[in-house]
Amino acid sequence: MKAKLKNFNQSPRKVRRLAKFIRGKSVAWARINLTFMDQKAAPALLKLIDSALANAGIDKKDTSSLEDLKIKELRVDEGMRLKRWMPRAFGRATPYKKRYSHITLVLDKNNK
Repeated sequence: MKAKLKNFNQSPRKVRRLAKFIRGKSVAWARINLTFMDQKAAPALLKLIDSALANAGIDKKDTSSLEDLKIKELRVDEGMRLKRWMPRAFGRATPYKKRYSHITLVLDKNNK
């Protein structure tokens, strides 16, 4: 049960904080907590979990089957970088990079 999100418009460093929080937890627990988080990556990760469930053919409203699944792997890699310039004083410009993320999610059965 896999799902990928490519070129998410947020730096990997910020997404990894949220990924670390839900990695290894049950899918039901992760869905509930992501619903109430204020970070920009929370709705994207929630949608990615729902996509992985749909890829597996599991109904997300069936809470008993969600308790049996856990997030086995949640990897956040660096995506592309857009190089941009910011105008500064005296006609100068300084470069900065807009960073993107690739997120890979793998779900697994929870073996108790």
